[in-house]
Amino acid sequence: MVFTSPIFLFLFLPSVLAVHFTLRRRGRNGWLLLASLVFYAWGEPDFLPVMLASIVANFVFGIFIDRAPRRVARHILAVAVTANVGLLVMYKYANFLVHSADPLLMRMVGRSITLRPIALPIGISFITFHALSYVIDVYRRERRAQTNPLDLALYIALFPQLVAGPILRYAYLAPQIADRTITVGDFAVGVRRFIVGFGKKVLIANRLAVPADAIFGLSPEHLNARLSWLAVTCYMLQIYFDFSGYSDMAIGLGRMFGFRFIENFDYPHVSTSVREFWQRWHISLSTWFRDYLYIPLGGSRGSAARTYFNLVTVFTLCGLWHGARWTFVVWGLYHGMFLVLERVGFSKVLERWWAPFRHAYLLLAVAVGWVFFRSDDLSAAVMFLTAMAGGGHGTNVAYHPALYLDSAVMLALIAGAVGSIPVVPQLSTWRARLGYPSLRWAADLASLAALALVLLVSCMALAAGTYNPFIYYRF
Repeated sequence: MVFTSPIFLFLFLPSVLAVHFTLRRRGRNGWLLLASLVFYAWGEPDFLPVMLASIVANFVFGIFIDRAPRRVARHILAVAVTANVGLLVMYKYANFLVHSADPLLMRMVGRSITLRPIALPIGISFITFHALSYVIDVYRRERRAQTNPLDLALYIALFPQLVAGPILRYAYLAPQIADRTITVGDFAVGVRRFIVGFGKKVLIANRLAVPADAIFGLSPEHLNARLSWLAVTCYMLQIYFDFSGYSDMAIGLGRMFGFRFIENFDYPHVSTSVREFWQRWHISLSTWFRDYLYIPLGGSRGSAARTYFNLVTVFTLCGLWHGARWTFVVWGLYHGMFLVLERVGFSKVLERWWAPFRHAYLLLAVAVGWVFFRSDDLSAAVMFLTAMAGGGHGTNVAYHPALYLDSAVMLALIAGAVGSIPVVPQLSTWRARLGYPSLRWAADLASLAALALVLLVSCMALAAGTYNPFIYYRF
């Protein structure tokens, strides 16, 4: 049940909201937990016991960590972290590890090992990171352990952020679970934010997914520079509007129920360095790795070599977090090396460049990285990059850009380019500066009409059965 499915939009969400507003505070938490479990079980009924077992185990870990002496609590935390990471490894990385180790074992002992394919529970990475945030925050005394298992279950299973984030810290969300207020203004803000995310996902990301998937699916002999650059451009905008659109919808849904989630994107494509890009892209993930891994490893407090090692380690693991493939590992390593390069001194060189050149540097670096992220294996990525550099063998006869650039794709590309820069915040600033109340009223009316149009056209696109993948559901 994805946010852009009719069953969610026209049955699940209205029903949950209607009952939610008839209940008192404690009843609301129980109802949201029940709705969240139904939401997860709708697509993953076989894995619902796994999530519930994780919740129970971490509830027990939290109690023991909170009540034990500091020295003992450290050992309990180690067990809790091992258990949570072990669960993630078992479901997400077991097949990858066995497949990677098999050639080495064949050379060493002459025997091969096989492992039955293990299905990946939806959102297992986000569930694990929320659980880790809970036990670590309790150990750090940022919050006391939860004494109500249902409230802890709501923190981990809350359906707006259950399967694709944002990654919310327990210390941040726990006070809102205990006590929150819902106003008409907050609800209206939530609805508007949801519609914006809905439009970003359906009207831009879904439309650009068609040419991106088609071109990335071509045999290497058909690729050329024009085709490959078109695919990368489409994919770069697709993944941004797919995930930022989902985050907007999640933030909007949370606001409707009285929660204030953190922002997850801040126009990353306006960045002028890879470091700035990661301060604006998937903010909840990058700050999670910073606070729970980079800083505990020593951060930048040690020698320069140690700092560079920490950066590369964190981003390599960040890449692996996204998926059990060597392409993700290389993608993370690639970004880590750029961060080291900028830290070594390249950032000072960038500062002397003309601003458009700095933007071009960032967009080129990110675009090349997305090739590894999107490709099925490293050889495919290398061949695609070769085509981007002009070494492809495609003739532009059987396959050429005009096959994929219809008017809808062109419109989505233009909307994506405009939506990647902070146009809307600037319009809001101008609206606030309007001196006449009548002008502000007209601006508000135009904004409301635009939202209504986005909602209507998005629903029409869904009714027409357009391509509707969700990239981050895989993670």
